[in-house]
Amino acid sequence: MELDVKQGLSELLEQANLRPGDILVLGMSTSEIQGNAIGKHPSLNVARAVVNTLVEELKPLNIHLAVQGCEHLNRALVVERPVAEKYGFEIVTVFPAVHAGGSGQLAAFEAFAEPVEIEHIVAQAGIDIGDTMIGMHIKHVQIPVRTSIKSIGAAHVTYARTRPKLIGGQRAKYEWDPNFLNED
Repeated sequence: MELDVKQGLSELLEQANLRPGDILVLGMSTSEIQGNAIGKHPSLNVARAVVNTLVEELKPLNIHLAVQGCEHLNRALVVERPVAEKYGFEIVTVFPAVHAGGSGQLAAFEAFAEPVEIEHIVAQAGIDIGDTMIGMHIKHVQIPVRTSIKSIGAAHVTYARTRPKLIGGQRAKYEWDPNFLNED
C-alpha cells in the first residue's frame, strides 16, 4: 500500500507543478481501502501508513498536507498550526475520533508537530482515496490527474491539480507571446 501511495503521489507531483508552501489535501476512507463500506470498518494502522508516507514524501519539498475529516466534522481539516497561521485559516475547536473525523485525522494528529483543525482551505492539489469528496477544499479550476495508480488497497483513488482560471472572450490569449507588445 505505501508503495502505491508513493507512486501515485509522485505521478501527481509530476503534473501538478506544486511549489514550496503549496497545500495538498488528503481525503481517505480506511474502510474503503480495506474493501468495506465507507465509515464501517476504520483502521488507524491503515491511516498511519498513508499519512506517514505522504508526510515523509512532502516534508522535504515543503508542501503542506491537510487531512480532511469525515462528514461528522463537516469535512474539517487537520493542518499544522504554522500553516493555519501563515494562510490566515481560522482554527476551530474539535478533536477527531475514529467515528467522527476519522482515522486519517487521528493519524495526522500523531504525525504533525502542532496539529489544529480548520473548517475551510483552498489547496492546490488533492488525493481522494475512497471517494470522500475533497473538491470543496481545492481551488478552482480543478483538473483530474491520471496516474498508473487507480486504487489504494480496495479504494478508488482520484488525483487533482489546479490551474488559474481562463478568463476573457474570443480575443483573449492564454499563452504569453512577446509579439503581443508589437501588435497595433
